[in-house]
Amino acid sequence: MPRRTQKLIDARRGEIIGACEELYVTKGFKDITMADIAEKTTFTRTSIYNYFQTKEEIFLALLQREYDSWADAIDDATDCSESMSEEEIAEFLARSLEERRQMLRILSMNHYDMEAGSRIENLTDFKRSYGRTLDSVGSMLRKFCRGFSDEDISRFVYSFFPFLYGLCPYTEVTPKQEEAMEAAGVGFVRHTVYDLAYGAALGLLTADRRR
Repeated sequence: MPRRTQKLIDARRGEIIGACEELYVTKGFKDITMADIAEKTTFTRTSIYNYFQTKEEIFLALLQREYDSWADAIDDATDCSESMSEEEIAEFLARSLEERRQMLRILSMNHYDMEAGSRIENLTDFKRSYGRTLDSVGSMLRKFCRGFSDEDISRFVYSFFPFLYGLCPYTEVTPKQEEAMEAAGVGFVRHTVYDLAYGAALGLLTADRRR
């Protein structure tokens, strides 16, 4: 039996991740099965286990791909710009997140379960991509926010990234959720990803002026 090349392995992993992404547009995490994913690929469900042992590993790989794409976009903006104001940085981050609804949906899931259901080597690869995204945002701030210290950058990163976990639940509300909030007497104001992300980013970037 011929040895699989890394290129073939990467292509098949990519096909599986792509199938999962397609299903996630219309189905929730708990409703997607390995059989569903296999039906969207060119090989069998059994073959999937050669690349991913659990559904959680596939979703973690999808989230890793989203982080890599976001880091690329941040790095490109940093490299191609001579200067960016605080407002422009906030606008860029907000726009880039608005384009990554899939990433925000996955972030709203329970990471403890997703990471617990993945092998250590897969989780380590994911953490590298996550860490690279933190570094990319830090590099943008370091280049354009001249008065920012390392402590200021760390404060921004570790305030803004946890905030991302709640963006999807606060911007994608189902009719059932709206009905329940109305019945409970809970006020609901519809927001966009851009509006919330811009406000949060700009607030953090200008927080030092209010201290």
